[in-house]
Parts: sequence; C-alpha cells; structure tokens
Amino acid sequence: MISKIVISAADAVRDIADGATVMVGGFGTAGQPIELIEALLEQGASDLTIINNNAGNGTTGLAALLAAGRVRKIICSFPRQVDSQVFDGLYRAGQLELELVAQGTLAERIRAGGAGIAAFFTPTAFGTALAEGKETRHINGRDYVLEDALVADYALIKAHQGDRLGNLVYRKTARNFAPMMASAATTTIAQVSQLVELGSLDPEAVVTPGIFTKRLVEVGGALPAVTEGQ
Repeated sequence: MISKIVISAADAVRDIADGATVMVGGFGTAGQPIELIEALLEQGASDLTIINNNAGNGTTGLAALLAAGRVRKIICSFPRQVDSQVFDGLYRAGQLELELVAQGTLAERIRAGGAGIAAFFTPTAFGTALAEGKETRHINGRDYVLEDALVADYALIKAHQGDRLGNLVYRKTARNFAPMMASAATTTIAQVSQLVELGSLDPEAVVTPGIFTKRLVEVGGALPAVTEGQ
C-alpha cells in the first residue's frame, strides 16, 4: 500500500542536510508549520537558506531557528515587524544575509519555479535598490526587471487535512504560499491537522495533489500515522 505518512515530525525532516535551501510556508504565524520547524531545529541542520514571507515572529518557530544560528541567508518580503527582534539583532550584527523581495514578486518567483519557468519580467521594483544588478528591459512603453525563479531542496508546509497519498486541503488564509512552495521544491513535507481516509476528500477541494507531496505527518488528529512506504 502506497503511503507518504511518516510517524513523526522528526522523521519527516530527517534528511535535510547542511546548506539546504528550504521554503517555509506561512504568512506570519498563519499557516506556519511550527512542528516541522521545531523538528528541524532539533535535527541540527545548519547553513540553511530559508525562503519565507517573513523572518520570524517572537522567539518561536522560524525565529528560534534563526536564533540558533542555523540560517545563513533568508529570502523574504517582510523581515521586520514589531516582534522581529531575532532577525534585527542577527542582521545588524552581520550574521544573517537578507535578500529582500516584494511580496507579489516573491510569490511569482516561487510559482515560476514550480512551473519550470526560469525567469520573468515584472515592472515591480524597477528603478529601486531591489533592481540593482538585474537585467532590465523596455517593453511596449514600460520598463521591466528580470526576476529569477525560486526553487528549493525542501518545502515545509502546513495543511488542514491530508490523505495517505499526500493530497492536501487547506484552511482559509493558512493556505497562503503553501501550494506554490509544494510545487517548487524537490521534497515537499507537509504537516496536517487531520489525516483522513483515502477517498474522503472532495476532489474539488484538493489544492495540492499528492504528486507534489513527498511526506506528511499528523500533528493533531484521530487517525494513527503509518511509516512511509508501508
């Protein structure tokens, strides 16, 4: 029986190596896969490049990964908010590299990576510091900046429900970047609030088909987990 379910968050992130590029879903704390991030923190991988909308909130989740010195570079849209003290301290000390990307451009770079599009032109950020060093082009009377697609070794995402084949359903705004990241990573790992029986998900409600999901783990539900491949 094909099953992509693993028994624990620790097992799900077991092979993330030093130097990996990891996409992390979430808009702030909405849709952030906290349990997977905590497992990655315990696992010990370092020198990571993280792609996320934010740069951590407070001292937990992604912020804890930053505070532990595990991240070399972060690619994001909103590195600073009222509770981003961990990022602020590391960045000002020169201990963390930042690539700042406009939010719409970040989403499209990830989507392009999943679609196999190497790069695209966008008018966003033309004439600003974010366009420095990038190719520009004048097209039909408007100026554009060339942006490279983003891909990753791993994507850590959160979904509401999933089945053993990795089909995923999201809950409201917690969906945010997860579907795009799932398609743009070599290995997508999902934590779900509930594992459901195969066939119980409405096909019209499935946003991420199982073909994009490598592993999933339940972090709060009724069905028992099954070891991957069992």
